[in-house]
Amino acid sequence: MNETISLFGLAATTPLELVSFVLAVLTVWLNIRQNHWAWLFAILSSATYGVVFFGAKLYGDMALQGVFMAVSFWGWYQWLHGNHGKELAVSTLNARGRVWSGVAWLAGFGVLAWFLRRFTDTDVPNADAFLTAGSLVGQALLSRKKIENWHVWIIVDVLYVGLYVHKGLMLTAVLYGMFVAMAIAGLLAWHGSSDEPEEAVVWK
Repeated sequence: MNETISLFGLAATTPLELVSFVLAVLTVWLNIRQNHWAWLFAILSSATYGVVFFGAKLYGDMALQGVFMAVSFWGWYQWLHGNHGKELAVSTLNARGRVWSGVAWLAGFGVLAWFLRRFTDTDVPNADAFLTAGSLVGQALLSRKKIENWHVWIIVDVLYVGLYVHKGLMLTAVLYGMFVAMAIAGLLAWHGSSDEPEEAVVWK
């Protein structure tokens, strides 16, 4: 699954990266449709992408996939039962929730950047840490069906395109370019179904 293949003569990839690509696209497509089966595909794509990122020495992203798998089980439960035992509805963050999201992103960036510089041989510790922390925030917001998750994913996915081009993961760079467009579509699709802001921090 690690041998290099040429995809339509445009990009070099591996069968494992290609499988991960397809699973990830299905995940986001189902997220846009608010279909809870998205979480199953999220678990599968995280498992396969964890192996891909290990090979590329993107250790922050590799570890992130493990966290995504754990959070996906929680998110799956939240979507089905997170509203006092009933299906969770789309809602927006209040001002306090937005502040806590920003603080969590910055704090995660600081801790992860320090860890990656000190304990790994990655050549992109700051970029890896910043995008890993942002992805964790985005995943937490998605798990609670907060519409702001799409804002976070738009920012993160745009920056990931550049990172994956730098690392030679061209198919994954194309995937994240698609994610930008899909995140914009998700934002528009969710906007009309949002509830009133909750008086709670992001992690409720």
